[in-house]
Amino acid sequence: MEKQVSNISFSVAMNDKKQTKRVHLFDGWAFKKINYIIFIIGIALIGIGYVIMATGSVNSFQSLTLAPILLFLGYVVAIPFALIYRAK
Repeated sequence: MEKQVSNISFSVAMNDKKQTKRVHLFDGWAFKKINYIIFIIGIALIGIGYVIMATGSVNSFQSLTLAPILLFLGYVVAIPFALIYRAK
């Protein structure tokens, strides 16, 4: 008898899960316009950082200091922030 009761409660629980409201991809999409803008800023920082690194001489300020700072800001600050940020 106990096994039959547990099977019934399991089937009731499974039916409850099947009746949940489905969310379409873009209805539950977390990215808003601001997220895309921040992401594009991060991509721009990375692109500018690589261009500055490639155009500078080997031991110049722009190759050793400026370009790595821009790359860091793009990879470690802007892109993760764009992925995490959620408007209220």
